[in-house]
Amino acid sequence: MKHDHTHELPHDATTMTRRNAISTLGVTAVAGALNGVLPTVASASLPLSQGLPSTAGRLRQSVARWCYSRTKIEALCATAKEIGLVGVDLLGPDEWDVPKQFGLLCTMGNSFGTIPVGFNRLANHDKLVADGEAYIPKAAAAGVSKIVVFSGNRAGMSDGEGIANCIAGLKRLMPTAEKHGVVLCMEMLNSKVDHKDYHADHTAWAVEVAKGVNSPSFRLLYDIYHMQVMEGDVLATIKASLPYIAHFHTAGVPGRNEIDTAQELNYRGIAQYIADTGYTGVFAHEFIPKRDGVTSLKEAVAVCTV
Repeated sequence: MKHDHTHELPHDATTMTRRNAISTLGVTAVAGALNGVLPTVASASLPLSQGLPSTAGRLRQSVARWCYSRTKIEALCATAKEIGLVGVDLLGPDEWDVPKQFGLLCTMGNSFGTIPVGFNRLANHDKLVADGEAYIPKAAAAGVSKIVVFSGNRAGMSDGEGIANCIAGLKRLMPTAEKHGVVLCMEMLNSKVDHKDYHADHTAWAVEVAKGVNSPSFRLLYDIYHMQVMEGDVLATIKASLPYIAHFHTAGVPGRNEIDTAQELNYRGIAQYIADTGYTGVFAHEFIPKRDGVTSLKEAVAVCTV
């Protein structure tokens, strides 16, 4: 599923936006000798694991597919397996089954909607619900237990109306999601830099939606990068909101690149804090590598192995 952006980073051989990347998944992704591209790794010696994939440390780490869209999905999965990840995030239906071949999970499925056109408008509900009711059973059958969803853009709408509309639309999908054991995860995104006018741009707003939907099949995707840009106070916000959070994303601030010492967040401390809460969900890396993709991903995994 293509995710539309209202703001894009410069596009060159090493930098790609989520919109550009997702539009190529399963179609034009190729392995190559480019920065940010994972090399092909032989998979014959990678047996399927029993039950849930194993991982180093207490956090179950994953990687977002779109950040490595020029790499074949098989190569990405093989490298993910090699460095101890549990799966790959944000896959479309054409790639849902590939991680299983490596003993991995699709840790988050792409949405059946788009970023700017979401649940905050009643006029969108019938199509979103119809698409969701067709999509959710297919995801469940493929072993995909979480799907990202979006609020949509404000376009002048008040916060209260947007929250009420999201609750009304998402509630219509809860019987199907609950029946199939799938969790819809609304992602909070920043509206300053990457997603101008996006409605769910603060954690408190999304928490109100989760409270209103009041279902185990609706939770939040807390993107640490986006929420640092919008509101900061990451650890206190996570502590207050953790009952509603089912997934995390990482990236460095500013720039959305490596989670190294060149950016402002202490990801080692954040990972330690989240692990100490007993969190058992997925902690996925969604940064755009500026350097060699394998090296950057390995370093990120090491930083967050606590």
